[in-house]
Amino acid sequence: MKAVRLYDAKDLRVEEVVMPSPPPPGFVNLQVRAAGICGSDLHNYRTGQWISRRPSTAGHEFCGRVTAVGDGVSNVSPGDVVSADSRMWCGTCPACISGRSNVCETLGFVGEVCDGGFAEAVQLPARLVIPHDPQLSPDVAAMAEPLAVALHAVRRLAVPTGQPVLVIGCGTIGGLSALLLSRLHDGPLLMADLNEERAALVAEVTGGTVVALDKTDVDAALSGARVRHALDATGSIQAISRALDILSGGGALALVGISHGRLDFDPNILVEREISLVGCHAFADELPEAVGLLVELAPALQRFIEVVPTLDDVPAAYERLLRGDSKALKTIIEVAG
Repeated sequence: MKAVRLYDAKDLRVEEVVMPSPPPPGFVNLQVRAAGICGSDLHNYRTGQWISRRPSTAGHEFCGRVTAVGDGVSNVSPGDVVSADSRMWCGTCPACISGRSNVCETLGFVGEVCDGGFAEAVQLPARLVIPHDPQLSPDVAAMAEPLAVALHAVRRLAVPTGQPVLVIGCGTIGGLSALLLSRLHDGPLLMADLNEERAALVAEVTGGTVVALDKTDVDAALSGARVRHALDATGSIQAISRALDILSGGGALALVGISHGRLDFDPNILVEREISLVGCHAFADELPEAVGLLVELAPALQRFIEVVPTLDDVPAAYERLLRGDSKALKTIIEVAG
């Protein structure tokens, strides 16, 4: 079968590999239908930061059709269409026992610690697959994982009813967070992104307002009201610093982007203005709910997607995305119908 495998930083190859073996107890085999390219995939390709096995088939955002199940599997059957969880957690450490599997002490991710979804077939623990509506387009079903990340971040931010919220960055997670806020929150929604086209698309889909990441512009958009809650999906140190300047007291800034560099700021800002910095890592138990939202959100999600037709096109898509040559929020690889 064909697979896209990461050997080292800047070394991504499309190769022929053997099909997965029959699934052992507790595992399932999937025919991959569609897979999404994540910003963390690009980061790992560019830096090699999370390469723990060489080579490894990349991809942790995907959906598929169950082709075989191992002994003891009861949550799915052959023929079911499913979305995949990206997290490989131990289930026995204090974090997992407390229900915080997203901060498992030995947490790894599909596509890094085991082969992922940029392939024609994959083998996973059955606990990592969740059936979805069979009428869903595979392109949309592959969005379940990033939608769960966005849902976790929105829940962690916990914006009070009626309060404005600012989303910084209109890439995949920022755009999906804005989409969820437009459905789950009743306050004004603002968004900022250096890519004006992308910000305009997210604003059109969500009914939000595009602003510059500037206190004067934000205040004007709110007619003098104050914004106390923001979500940063960029990881940009400059954007995070500006957000702290913009936020009024008594709120929070949720951080969900992958950062490069270190933040240098006076912690008294947080003390005197009672601003909370809220870290958001992957997701906890939000994936089933995200899968359940896919049908309702499908028309909006389709507007965020661009399609790469084959696995052979993935290396070129990586380079194009790293150059910023995409107007879409999510690039989906169509692997099988």
